[in-house]
Amino acid sequence: VDAANEELIQNIDKIGISLLALFTAQAIFSYFRVALFVDVTENTLAALRNTTYERLICLPMTFFVNRRVGELNSRLASDISLLQDTLTTTIAEFLRQFILIIGGIAFLSLTSVKLTLIMLSVVPLLAIIAVIFGRYIRKISRSVQDKIADSNTIVEETLQGISNVKAFTNELFEIARYQKSTADIVQQALKGGKARGAFASFIILAIFGAIVFVIWYGVRMVNAGELSIGSMFQFVLYSVFVGASIGGIAELYASIQKAIGATERIFEIIDETAEDVVLYKQEINLEKLRGNVVFESVQFAYPSRKEIEVLKNISFSAKSGEQIAIVGPSGAGKSTLVSLLFRFYEPQNGAIKIDGKNIKDYPLTYLRSQMAVVPQDVLLFGGTIKENIAYGKPNASFEEIVEAAKKANAHTFIESFPDKYETLVGERGVKLSGGQRQRIAIARAVLKDPAILILDEATSSLDSESERLVQEALEKLMRGRTSIVIAHRLSTVKTADKIVVIDKGEVAEMGSHEELIKNEKGIYRHLSSLQLEWAE
Repeated sequence: VDAANEELIQNIDKIGISLLALFTAQAIFSYFRVALFVDVTENTLAALRNTTYERLICLPMTFFVNRRVGELNSRLASDISLLQDTLTTTIAEFLRQFILIIGGIAFLSLTSVKLTLIMLSVVPLLAIIAVIFGRYIRKISRSVQDKIADSNTIVEETLQGISNVKAFTNELFEIARYQKSTADIVQQALKGGKARGAFASFIILAIFGAIVFVIWYGVRMVNAGELSIGSMFQFVLYSVFVGASIGGIAELYASIQKAIGATERIFEIIDETAEDVVLYKQEINLEKLRGNVVFESVQFAYPSRKEIEVLKNISFSAKSGEQIAIVGPSGAGKSTLVSLLFRFYEPQNGAIKIDGKNIKDYPLTYLRSQMAVVPQDVLLFGGTIKENIAYGKPNASFEEIVEAAKKANAHTFIESFPDKYETLVGERGVKLSGGQRQRIAIARAVLKDPAILILDEATSSLDSESERLVQEALEKLMRGRTSIVIAHRLSTVKTADKIVVIDKGEVAEMGSHEELIKNEKGIYRHLSSLQLEWAE
């Protein structure tokens, strides 16, 4: 008995020294884990955000047609943020526990190879269960992030249309819509939590069940004289140590699987095929286009509605410096022509040529840099007036910005503001009137100095005084460049060199105002008479 006690004391000393060395190593490792992992994580997340945003902004219009802004914003914000905790703490802790398990198994092997093999026999079962569970938890986590994206979309849409919400007194409806969305998030999250809890419980039961079996078997080995009491005691201590680490690693593994599932959508965006845009404009050294535009038998249907042909055999031309008006009923396909000219979409048949060359043969960034559009619904960014005008030419000097504003009849009203060109326009330009926003958009186009100008119903929503100022600015802007004017108000296109009438996706008529108004059965004359009656 004395010899056994002496052996036990000696083994305890060895165990104590070993554990002290192990914990010292763990403390050192923990310091580097905090210092290095945070550094690496923050840089990795920044790179991931930049890569995702860069890819997102370079994706074609077909991608954005099927997705809402709130959802994409959630991918960049919520999904990537979920990685932060995983990369800073979870993975580091996972590695720490993994190293402890390997070290513990090594100590167990030195004590008794036979008992170690018995204990490790449970590992294959755990691995199979972990793989099955991992797939399940990834699926749930992905579903949770999808629900979060849906709720973010509701918030974004509601706040963007807050004036409509209040005008229709639909606050209660929006609150109920958001509550339902958050309830869906909770339901999915609870489902994932229960699954992770069940997995962790199974791991703990399996590991400590194996430890109990090993203790039972070890006692039999001691009785048989195959193992000393000291070695048995030592093995039990190491087993508990390893078992606790494996129990902890199960929850960490579940958290990693959750993060992987949540960020699968991010990698889907990164894997999307981007447009062939040049991000650094100095790489483009081509001459300015003359602006001869030709549509040759163009046919087009939107990818999401392939069965509906929007444009059917469209053919017309615009010579350099000409003003071409596109008119027709709503839904005739007028704005689709603009989308095709910018190559937001590709026609299924036919060709669009500029200066005798198919637009597909021009570098995409160069092609778009030669065109400018003044839309009906002007979108201004939430910065200053100066920044919004400079969007047409980011490296423009302040003198160039002021000159562009003067040509757009915008300088006078800008100077009337206390902060002048540094005036903040508010989100989407809400602090400016429709006519003011329109003239800022014209100044932006002036600064870009395009070869081809597209006016998409640019004056249709303005009052008479604003329309006069905007029309004057547009006339200055159209001089000397090819202009394609899409308009509902036929009074604005009377001076056009050529008017193309589109109806049901086809060219119904073509000619000058004088020529078309003579055709008593023509669509142009019919639209003209309707507008005259409305005006009366």
